[in-house]
Amino acid sequence: MGIGAIIGWIIIGLIAGALAKLIMPGDDPGGIIITILIGIAGAIVGGFLAGLIGIGGGGIIWTIIIATIGAIILLAIYRAVAGGRTARR
Repeated sequence: MGIGAIIGWIIIGLIAGALAKLIMPGDDPGGIIITILIGIAGAIVGGFLAGLIGIGGGGIIWTIIIATIGAIILLAIYRAVAGGRTARR
């Protein structure tokens, strides 16, 4: 895995995180860095799940769609976990 692939994952993660934030607006316990990290992790999770059910592969648009779905899932989990911690203060 070269530096180009890592930069590609970061860019896809940034796009997926931003799209997930647009689809799921609201207050998040983290900032833009957390959104980017959730997007990158969402790209990984989405790609893994798509491969498991046999819909993996495709072009850049398909990759962004799958990454965004993964980011939405992770953002919902993050809000449930981190949001619950801040509400108990």
